[in-house]
Amino acid sequence: MKKENCFIIAELSANHGGDIEIAKETVRAAKRAGADAIKLQTFTADTITLDVKTDLFKINQGTHWDGKYLYELYKDGSLPWEWHKSLFDLAKELGLVCFSSPFDFTAVDFLEELDVPMYKIASFEITDIPLIAYCASKGKPMIISTGIASDKDIELAIETCKKEGNNDITILKCTSAYPAALADINLLTMVDIKNKYKVKVGLSDHTTGIEAPVVAVSLGAKVIEKHFILDKKIGGNDAHFSLDEAAFTKMVKAVRNAEEILGKVTYEMDAKKMKSREFSRSLFVVQDVKKGDIITKENVRSIRPGYGLHPKYYNAVLGKKFIENLPKGTPLKKEQTTLT
Repeated sequence: MKKENCFIIAELSANHGGDIEIAKETVRAAKRAGADAIKLQTFTADTITLDVKTDLFKINQGTHWDGKYLYELYKDGSLPWEWHKSLFDLAKELGLVCFSSPFDFTAVDFLEELDVPMYKIASFEITDIPLIAYCASKGKPMIISTGIASDKDIELAIETCKKEGNNDITILKCTSAYPAALADINLLTMVDIKNKYKVKVGLSDHTTGIEAPVVAVSLGAKVIEKHFILDKKIGGNDAHFSLDEAAFTKMVKAVRNAEEILGKVTYEMDAKKMKSREFSRSLFVVQDVKKGDIITKENVRSIRPGYGLHPKYYNAVLGKKFIENLPKGTPLKKEQTTLT
């Protein structure tokens, strides 16, 4: 990951329409939009669930996918494994990081063959401790989403990585609603995770806008993940809460602008700042005065510009005397007074 900037991930997910050419063009579009990485999901319907049509396997939670069976949903959305190498190669050619979320051990083994540079644990897999341990054992950066996690789940996932000797951990605040409402994002939790667990943090965002990523960066997010689609007309499981190229480009620009605004901690007095100090306050003679006159509130004031004595000397010079004649508008100097 880049150290100086937030790492921005375009999540391909199910937004490929079952067409490898759409998937490839989506990778190209992610590059054009300014993403640092393209993320895939590596599973099959059989590795993530069972082909069982009972109520236990039917979605009924007030979601976009209600009425579908899990097997049907994942079969429609899975990315064929035979596409992975082509997409990895294309991303590398374009200068994009390409990695994936594995959903079982066979997916991890497959991704290792492709020399995947890091692993992402999806929100609903944060309780799959054996999977987290297996990924962490590969010694590569771990990114873990927290959409359904309690604080104990987060703590256990982090401990699991560390037990495998893997301390390169980024925890993504996530709200597992599709789309997610702004009122449910609770980004201050991300800050608490950073402080409590001493890990890098970021946001996996399911809102339909770009405000949350910008706020997240201002709060210290080092990773932003957002679902990305070439064209919403493609449809699919995740189209309704994904950003297209124009919107993703706008998000990246807003995040980068936020980073530029945040800048760095500095009190440096550069040339521009020093020049601007000419318009600061200083002590000026505001009436014609003669040698021996007493310095009073009527003949010396703190005004702009800043060519005279620092205003901190104001009370000290009151009651002292001028040692030369001075016209109105003269910047007061210490040596023009009896102040020692």
